[in-house]
Amino acid sequence: MIVITGGTGKLGSQVVDQLLHRVPAGEIGVSVREPGRAAGLAERGVRVRRGDFTNPASLAEAFEGASQVLVVSTDQSGEAAVSHHIAAIEAAREAGVKRVLYTSHQAAAEDSLFAPMPDHAATERHLAASDTPFTSLRNGFYASTVPLLLGRALETGELVAPADGPVSWTAHADLAEAAAIVLAADGRFDGPTPPLTAPVALDLEDVAGILTELTGRSVRRVVAGDDEWVAGLTAHGVPAGQAAMLLGMFHAARRGEFATTGPDLEALLERPATPLRSVLEEAIQ
Repeated sequence: MIVITGGTGKLGSQVVDQLLHRVPAGEIGVSVREPGRAAGLAERGVRVRRGDFTNPASLAEAFEGASQVLVVSTDQSGEAAVSHHIAAIEAAREAGVKRVLYTSHQAAAEDSLFAPMPDHAATERHLAASDTPFTSLRNGFYASTVPLLLGRALETGELVAPADGPVSWTAHADLAEAAAIVLAADGRFDGPTPPLTAPVALDLEDVAGILTELTGRSVRRVVAGDDEWVAGLTAHGVPAGQAAMLLGMFHAARRGEFATTGPDLEALLERPATPLRSVLEEAIQ
């Protein structure tokens, strides 16, 4: 059995959908905090069990009988994120799985300027130190982040954000399909994968150009000062800690942390990766 954590989340739910095209439903399970939200999956024959990263006993039941567990990384950061990932990994090992898979990032590094990246690196170190085979999916940066960075660009014609750099914007759907392919292949990669990214890295200047083409209205890139941008976020109710973390994403992009791309995602999919243009086109409809 293949068990997916966060099976009702944005990525996990799409991984399950893709797996259902590749393996029988009875061989798929999900570990979710709220089983009621997974009623649709249960109706399709997927095993649904409650699993909470903060409750190891629940994970033991959720992972029972699993040969593989895909640990979808949490949306938290810092010690809490790493402890949750480790709890899931250890529960999977104790359940006797043959392989643990983890959704990491192409920029995972201890010295990254963006807070989630050291968390991914710490989780990968724990996986490497264990005696259970593992695959760390080095995913590209989720392209769904870009619409959240637009602010009022479509209204004002100005895309205002701190100085950035090229990013390997990659669609959730592509990464979910890749994860399903790897899970169905059972051991296609050992350890960290190559970067699973779109083939090009784009910055916000490129995004402004795409928006101009899609809308027929001029959208220009305006670089905001770091302090000015953070102050604008906090003035609109964003907690100071979260604003600082988001600024770290721009700092890391400036340093080129997210610029790495490669052909391996398209090789897995056996088709071109979804371009950022398509993601934006859908988002602004």
